[in-house]
Amino acid sequence: MAVLGVIAAVLILTISGLFLASAVLASHRARAAADLAALASAGALMRGQPPATACQSAAQVAAANHGRVQGCVAVGTEVRVIIAVLTGMKGLGIATARSRAGPGPSGGPSVSR
Repeated sequence: MAVLGVIAAVLILTISGLFLASAVLASHRARAAADLAALASAGALMRGQPPATACQSAAQVAAANHGRVQGCVAVGTEVRVIIAVLTGMKGLGIATARSRAGPGPSGGPSVSR
């Protein structure tokens, strides 16, 4: 009986670890996708493209990183995006990340959260 208890405890810890690892991985993917999408969008704005085209660039980059744009606001040469990425396991939902990009102090693109 004690052996079954130990096996059950190890199994529960293993499954919990897999859920945690999946959530952390999705969070990292969402952050990376948000940063890259914001930079791509800000680059489009700095090239003189309209905000709608810049947000389309963000959507393309997000999709290439297994995410989707939940929000994109482009004003001037600055853009703010919200990206959602599905977790790898059912029941965990989605991971979201926000990022802002625009010209930095030196005039080149910069990104912040």
